[in-house]
Amino acid sequence: MKRNLIEYLVETVKQKGNAAAVIENDRKITFNELYKNICILGNYLLEKSDIINKPVAVYLPKSINCVVADLGIMISGNAYLNLDIKSPSQRIENILDLVQPEFILTTKNLLKSLEGIYASEKIILIDELEAGSYADGQLLERLKRRSIDTDMSCVINTSGSTGTPKSVALNHRSFVDFIEVSDEIFRFSENEIIGSLSPVIFDIFSYELCMLISKGSCIVVLPENMAAFPIKILEEMQKTKVSFIFWVPTIMVNIANMDLLTKINLDSLKLVWFAGEVFPTKQFNYWKKTLTHTTFANLYGPIEITLDCTYFIVDRDFEDNEPLPIGIPYRNTDVLIITDEDKPAARGEEGELCVRGSSLALGYYNNPEKTAAAFVQNPLNPHYPEVIYRTGDVVALNNRDEIVFKGRKDTLIKHQGYRIEMGEIEHIVVNTLKIAKNACCVYNRADKEIVLYYENSEDIQPAVFRKELLASLPKYMIPTVYIRYDEMPRNPNGKIDRAFLNQKANA
Repeated sequence: MKRNLIEYLVETVKQKGNAAAVIENDRKITFNELYKNICILGNYLLEKSDIINKPVAVYLPKSINCVVADLGIMISGNAYLNLDIKSPSQRIENILDLVQPEFILTTKNLLKSLEGIYASEKIILIDELEAGSYADGQLLERLKRRSIDTDMSCVINTSGSTGTPKSVALNHRSFVDFIEVSDEIFRFSENEIIGSLSPVIFDIFSYELCMLISKGSCIVVLPENMAAFPIKILEEMQKTKVSFIFWVPTIMVNIANMDLLTKINLDSLKLVWFAGEVFPTKQFNYWKKTLTHTTFANLYGPIEITLDCTYFIVDRDFEDNEPLPIGIPYRNTDVLIITDEDKPAARGEEGELCVRGSSLALGYYNNPEKTAAAFVQNPLNPHYPEVIYRTGDVVALNNRDEIVFKGRKDTLIKHQGYRIEMGEIEHIVVNTLKIAKNACCVYNRADKEIVLYYENSEDIQPAVFRKELLASLPKYMIPTVYIRYDEMPRNPNGKIDRAFLNQKANA
């Protein structure tokens, strides 16, 4: 087994050096060219500082440059931390203050956005790097001597209840394990073409990088602005003969509702993975019945698990109102369904989905308290230390022993593929911006809307909320519906009655 993901890349470059590695609009880069740029960046980083197993931030749009940056950081023995260039500067600053990356890679045209946020001497302009040493010998020898398989490969941010995202540290071993078992199940070819739509801050993008380096797959960058024009996405997929996609269902639902699959020939599309949120079965059935030559798989797993822990190959028909299972655990990953009494749930009984195995993340970077709360001792094993991750998701086994998702235990939701901690929005409204005395966010699952209940003596216009919140939160976290209370409803303990408000929003 590989100890470091870069070991895959070295083999792939030898076998497929002249093949296209990344296609971005009219630009294309081969594996040989990609590897040269990666080595130049890796050597440059080490000339700046002899760092290893440290986070290095990347402030770039999804592009060939971003792929070079991520893999250049990795070949230097460090971990990439992709930042969302569309996020408000305050959110970026919060992440940087927490993680304290050794450097930030960006381009000259994005430099202004980072002014005053981080020390200028820590910023590296990737588009101004001179063609330096292409030699990979020192880089690879350094990895061999100084890195191990549980070192970080990347750090991925996720929503946090205090207004600062949590930064999940993932290691090489977990990705290697997921690569190997996924290939065993799905039998990827040596010529996969990936239709890459997810933002660089998603773990899906990290897996697309893994496909690039381990199988020599070509990444076709589907620009994020295409999401507003789904037909353009499908036209690009047809043009580039995309064979594999790993998407969040939101865009797939839009495509189904617009009946676009009958207008574009996607004969090359052989495998579709979807994850990140519930895919309504009616819209899924449209995809499956239209693309009869395609295999579909429903994957499940939070960022704290590399990359997903369960999968379900949809090999039978489902009624439009019948939920798709999230399936069975991946090999070398154990899924526990634990009741509120910390007992194993019986078949059909609901419980919290918990995970053990080498797929677990290392924890939350620079956040031992949050790590200790989520990565805990297995209550079913009193005999020796064994860490499990408690997802907060409620599931149950159906009569086929497939896991079925039921809902959330807490205030964490999946919206447009993003994982959002409702407490973060509430914290910003009440404590940071002080717009309202109290606030409670809930999710209308039917309409896929974030609903904000707030306590105030007078109505506050939604436009005011949106304007204020957009300075601190990305667009996908901005509530759609705003409802005022003179005094928030409370339960017998004196706390805001979240259950009542949730029921009201979903009535």
